[in-house]
Amino acid sequence: MGNLSDFLRNFLKNKGHFVFGSLLVAKICGFVGALIVIRLLSENDFGLVSIVTSLLAVFLAFSGFGSQQILLRYGSIAKTTEDKNVLSAYLLKQGFYYQIVLSLIFLLCSFFYFDKFEKIILIFIAFAVRLIGVFFYNHIQSQLRINGKNHEFARLNNVVNISGLILILILTYFFGIIGYLIAMMLMPFFSLFWFKNIRFSEKIELKISKNEIWKYGLFTAGTAVLSDALFSMDIILISFLMDESAVANYKTAILIPANLTFIAMTFMQSDFPELAKNHSNKLFLKYYISNYYKIFIPLCLGIFFAMFVLDDFIVKLFFGEKYEGIEISFLILTGAFLLNMLMRNLYGNLLSAVGKMEYNTIISAFALIILVGFSMFLVPKFGVEGMAISQSVTLLITGLLLMGGFLSYYRKLS
Repeated sequence: MGNLSDFLRNFLKNKGHFVFGSLLVAKICGFVGALIVIRLLSENDFGLVSIVTSLLAVFLAFSGFGSQQILLRYGSIAKTTEDKNVLSAYLLKQGFYYQIVLSLIFLLCSFFYFDKFEKIILIFIAFAVRLIGVFFYNHIQSQLRINGKNHEFARLNNVVNISGLILILILTYFFGIIGYLIAMMLMPFFSLFWFKNIRFSEKIELKISKNEIWKYGLFTAGTAVLSDALFSMDIILISFLMDESAVANYKTAILIPANLTFIAMTFMQSDFPELAKNHSNKLFLKYYISNYYKIFIPLCLGIFFAMFVLDDFIVKLFFGEKYEGIEISFLILTGAFLLNMLMRNLYGNLLSAVGKMEYNTIISAFALIILVGFSMFLVPKFGVEGMAISQSVTLLITGLLLMGGFLSYYRKLS
């Protein structure tokens, strides 16, 4: 199948570096946008936005009932351009109907907060509209990916994120929270400039089982929600078992380690269509895993060594002297998330690419049970370090389980 240099050449040939770069730009724009909002909005307005966005994350995971992930996988394995277009048209139409329902349910959630916060209804309306825009944005992204248009995908991503960031800065500066909400509503709709071949009116006949694809989509959405919950549950547990100072220390200790996995996640997202196409090719899957490890094992070892040597300096530089003392937790979590790149990220994405999404969902649900169990025992004894150990053990166990699930699938291939 080729060596590492062939693997990297193929990555560049497929313009995977454009996908990787655009996802990195999106990450940076999101971070800068958050800083702008924190600085320009009042504390009360920012608090209201934070309440709504925490709920929004769940609905974003279920965007179109997972239609964009269905399109990315099943569109990648479709044999003809016509099959890809038919699937895309069906998912656009059906997913849009589901998205309208989701946006209405999201809007109804505002009534739980209306008595406490008068302005919150405006924020819910704005983000309900944004949900529809995100549905179109995600659909167009997947459509470009399955047709191998990675360069165009990168351009779309860069235009939406950079122009969105500029819009957030200008409108929030001049109009406060109203300007911010207008910017957030408009941002995903910029993707409509890439919209082509809309086929809402015609009847569409699929060659694959509708039950199969929607089952995959719902399990994908469920896994996303459960994975997000895993990285919220630790904060909830430590706030319950300790105090706000411990929460701040743990949140600070995990910030950099948790973001390290972005490297592996964007790399695998760049390759996802290729993995889906070769989901039953045993030689290709072996070749991919082997070369993935050739890249990421040395990278992870290098990162851990740098963090181990410079942990005191990094903590002081990024977080200040008041967070001295979190270095052990910082190193534990760094090691855990680097192992996460080598196991959970790799095999979780492989299981998704080969269509075994339900296994991912089961393991993600089991992860919450593991985290709660270890935390209740370790946090009272070891404090913040106990939570770091609990999260690390959870990531390790679930990584091993995902690896076992994939290897079980792999052994059955001829």
